[in-house]
Amino acid sequence: MPGAYPPAAPTLAGDLLTIHRLLQNPTYLRRRLRTIAELRFVADRILTGRFRTSGGAIAFEQSEPIMNSRPVEAVAPGGEYPRDSTPEGTAALAAVSKWGQAVPLTDEKLKRSVYMGQELNRALIKTANTVISKVDRLATSAVASAVTNSIAASAAWNAASPMLFRDVELAAAKIVDLNQGYNPRAVLMSTTKYALLITDPAIAALRRREASDNPIYGGDIDRLGKYEIVTTAVANLPSDDVWVYDPDQLGGMADETEVDPGYATLPNNLQYKTKRIDERDSWDIWARRITVPVVQEPGAAIRLTGTGSLG
Repeated sequence: MPGAYPPAAPTLAGDLLTIHRLLQNPTYLRRRLRTIAELRFVADRILTGRFRTSGGAIAFEQSEPIMNSRPVEAVAPGGEYPRDSTPEGTAALAAVSKWGQAVPLTDEKLKRSVYMGQELNRALIKTANTVISKVDRLATSAVASAVTNSIAASAAWNAASPMLFRDVELAAAKIVDLNQGYNPRAVLMSTTKYALLITDPAIAALRRREASDNPIYGGDIDRLGKYEIVTTAVANLPSDDVWVYDPDQLGGMADETEVDPGYATLPNNLQYKTKRIDERDSWDIWARRITVPVVQEPGAAIRLTGTGSLG
């Protein structure tokens, strides 16, 4: 019976030959990695801009004014319009770095596992999560270094009578009052602060009681009013504060996206490569991301302090 063309993608059903075939092909590896939901950078949800760079660095402008320096004037009939020049932001330069790691995967570990595919999955996920954790910490540290605006919470979020939603709204109002066209609509917090948020009695009283996305029925609060809720482990944050920001204006991640030979690149710019080491009866698996966080508008974010160190 003739075989099908093109051949079907390999599966992880426990066949050792299938595992080796997957590791040899970057296209198959990329398809497998796309099914792993855990591989998501928090950095890309904070700094949502996408910049492409080459040469190892990116030049950008910070805090570009939204208005010209001179106010408009009344123009008489037949008169000439007053002229002005558009102001520019402060020039800045950021160096792109390659953040990566390699791990071995021996033939013995594959063969002696009941489910060979699980050994491969664990190696891929652990390596990816290590890179993701590093990049997330770089992004949050860059934001913390650039953003100087702050506002104190009315009370610690684990106190007797906290006002979580009001704290977020007051922080957002302070950003809007800068009159630079910012639209704060995202909140970054630790997973512990998120737990306090979804169980806050005042917020729970404002939610529809029988809605399927209610946390008591197994739903998650991914939005609070107009705000997108972004959570991460407290270890990935420079401090256990809450951040309110405009995701469209704050900045972005600058990536070198040129694909080197043998690498499989995911939509989140995470790159993988595998190599057979016959001398050791094993595979080497690399994961990397060539990137740098870029904070263009520090005024588009504010630190909400005094919420309590609960991590």
